[in-house]
Order: sequence, then C-alpha cells, then structure tokens
Amino acid sequence: MSVPSSPAQRKNSEGQTFPCHDKDDVADGGQLLHATALELAEEATASTSAPGLGGGLARGGSLMSRSWWWRTRSLNAPSPVQQFGPCGRIMKNSAMVMQIQDPASQRLTWYKPPLTVLVIKKVSDASVLAPFVQLVDWLLQEKNMVVWVESAVLEDSLLNEDVRFNALRDKLVTFKDGRDDLTDRIDFIVCLGGDGTLLYASLLFQQSVPPVMSFHLGSLGFLTPFRFDNFQDQLTSVLEGHAALTLRSRLRCVMHRRSDRKHEAKTEIDPLADGRPAANSILVLNEVVIDRGPSPYLSNIDLFLDGKYITSVQGDGLIVSTPTGSTAYAAAAGASMIHPSVPAIMVTPICPHSLSFRPIVVPAGVELKISVSPESRNTSWVSFDGRNRQELFHGDSLRVTTSIYPVPCICAQDQISDWFASLADGLHWNVRKRQKCLDELSDLTASGSEDTLDEIENMKLYDV
Repeated sequence: MSVPSSPAQRKNSEGQTFPCHDKDDVADGGQLLHATALELAEEATASTSAPGLGGGLARGGSLMSRSWWWRTRSLNAPSPVQQFGPCGRIMKNSAMVMQIQDPASQRLTWYKPPLTVLVIKKVSDASVLAPFVQLVDWLLQEKNMVVWVESAVLEDSLLNEDVRFNALRDKLVTFKDGRDDLTDRIDFIVCLGGDGTLLYASLLFQQSVPPVMSFHLGSLGFLTPFRFDNFQDQLTSVLEGHAALTLRSRLRCVMHRRSDRKHEAKTEIDPLADGRPAANSILVLNEVVIDRGPSPYLSNIDLFLDGKYITSVQGDGLIVSTPTGSTAYAAAAGASMIHPSVPAIMVTPICPHSLSFRPIVVPAGVELKISVSPESRNTSWVSFDGRNRQELFHGDSLRVTTSIYPVPCICAQDQISDWFASLADGLHWNVRKRQKCLDELSDLTASGSEDTLDEIENMKLYDV
C-alpha cells in the first residue's frame, strides 16, 4: 500500500509517507517544522481508502537517502500519531505551540463508541483475582463490551475455582501472546496490577496503542494512578470521554548485525520472544540497557549522536531511557527524574570508570548509535524493558530514536498532579521531617549568653 504521488514525497524513519509540496517546507538547518501527525493522517486518508492505523498512512517501502531522511525530522522530536487504536484520538483544540499541541491540554475523545476492551491482569497474584472477575462481569453486563483476555488467564487454577468467573468465561475473547495480532482489534485497555502490566501492554502493541487505564493493584504502582474502590464511576467517566492523557514516549530500537551489512539491515529481536518472526524494530517504554553481562572486564561502548562520535563508555554499561524510564533503572543509577511530557532521551552510564561522567539528556529527535568499541576486551549484552536479552558483538550496532507511537495513559487527575503524587507515594520523593521554626528569644536563652540578653535589653531602650 502506498500513497499516490504528489509533487514530491518523503518518508520518515518509521515508513510514514507524506507530501513535500515546496522546498521552502524545509528549514535552513535541514530540519522540518512539522504539522501534527493527525493532519498528515487525514491528508493521507483523503488520498487512499485503506483502513487501519494512522488513518491510512502508508507503510513499508525503502527509506530515502540519509541526507534527505534527516530533513524529515522535526525540530525537537518526531510528531506522535494522535490516533490510538480504532476509536481513540486526542481531542482537537487550539492550544498549539509551533504546531505542537500543548501537553497540558491533551484530552481523550472517542470519535466512535469503544466496543472492545483488553483486560490485562498481574500474573501469579491471588489478590487480583476478585477485582478481575468483578471488572469483567461489569464490562460484560453493564457496558455490553467485548472483553479480551490472554488465553493463559483462563488456565489459572484459582480463577477456575471461582463460580462467578465460570459463568463468564465463555463470553470472553482470548488471544495467545505472540501468535495473534491485536492491531485494530482493541479500542481500550484496562490494566490491573503494577507497572509491569503497563509495560506488557506496550509490548503487545508495537505500533498504535489504544488508550490505557491502569489500576493500582501491585507493589509500587508508579504508573498506575487509579484506585479500584470506585472503578465503575471512573470507567464510566473515561468511556464518556472525560479524561486527561499523558503521552508516554517510547524508544524505537533497531539492531544492525555485522553479517547483514551487505543486505538490507535486519534484526534478530523478537518482540514477544516466543516464535513470532523477527521484526525490524522493537519499541520500549522504559529503557534499553547495554551492559557487560557475565564478563569480568569493563564495558567499552562507543556512543554516536546523529552519526557523530560523542564518547566511549567505560564501566558496567549504559542506560538509554525515556522520560517515563527516568524514574526506573536510570534513577537508581543517579539520573534525574524527567516528567513524561518532556521530549527527551536520557543517557545514563552504569558505574562509569570516571567520576566526571554524569548522566545527560539529549533532544528526543536525535538518533543514538551504540556499538562495541574495537578496543573492547569483551562483547556487550542488550535488554529491552528487561526482556529479549541478547549479545552485541564487535561490528554490531544498536540504533535508538524516539518512536512516533507513544503510550496514551489516562490520568486520574491531570499530568502534573498524577506525576508528583507518584513521586511522593511511590518513591517518597523529598520526604523528611519538617524543620522547626526558629524562636529567636528562646534560642538565645538556650545559648546561656547573659551578654547577648543585655544587648537585647539595651536595643529596646534605644528603640524607645
């Protein structure tokens, strides 16, 4: 499928095709001040009748030359698509800054009623079973929605002992992880558990992600702002379109193997690690980690930014994280915590062999290239959101940039309140006992200085 030719066309790093009507569209510095992805999608839809993600945006085809490809990058970051699954999209409004929507104004709207919902629950946790059954029953009976669950859920022995669930199981639609493609089948996602359920939802949808509502039934719950007590009212409000959104950016990671240099770049990454044919990229919500693995030697990793050599990392490894991931492994390694609406990529060394090597933040629109230094004594190992761990050999490289497919997370209150509440509740950020106020007279009295007290009395006489 391709978009019919216009005066000129160009493609971005993820295969989107959109028209270039004039050379003046490109800024002097070779960077494009882009229109919103929604406008591009609508323009492409007007030219094609093909349904699907992004309103019919073309996929596939070969990338253009690198020199022109860089011109299609936005000034700060790729413009994220604003359609989430078959039904969800960001509500249109006029709060725009340089054609980039103000994050504080991002609100969910349904341009058709959501009919299918995917419920993801925390595995191996008996405390989640009762809320899971209660939620599924309510969605089926009260909202008449089609409920999807992973097929492994039906194999839970404790769940099968529940009489109420046995009456519901035949009404559920199941999918098998790694075998069934959920693209364009799910309108809405509900997560029951901890942060891992949201990471799993991100893994399942490697392109457009439906809106996600996460209930805190896990351990930490940094990414799960909703409480389950009054889930009916909260879900009803969201299904009616009353919700703020936080667009959590993801990293697009592509592995280039030395053996593939003579052919089109391919990867051995399996996004679901269970037999699905390897894709050419994987999207991560938290971070991609490059470490020394079982080797006793230091990692020696070369880091490039937009093709330019930046530095070599000598230490235990390197963390490349999203703003969402800045409060995960990166925070434990000494990085700053970044609000998820900030367009950025964080680069954090793990125990560097240099006291001056501090974490850095780079613009979200750059491409990072990571490779094993030719002088390295050992290979490195790479993991993606803690999964799909594999070896990075000499001559291989990993390319990382920001994806145009964020994870649209529904806020319990708003972007700011939710994030700072998570910092306080989950990480106890800046929690300490309050310092008592200073009582000048009692403090001086406690010092035992009679001369100082005399001076105070003399000052009072002068004031009179």
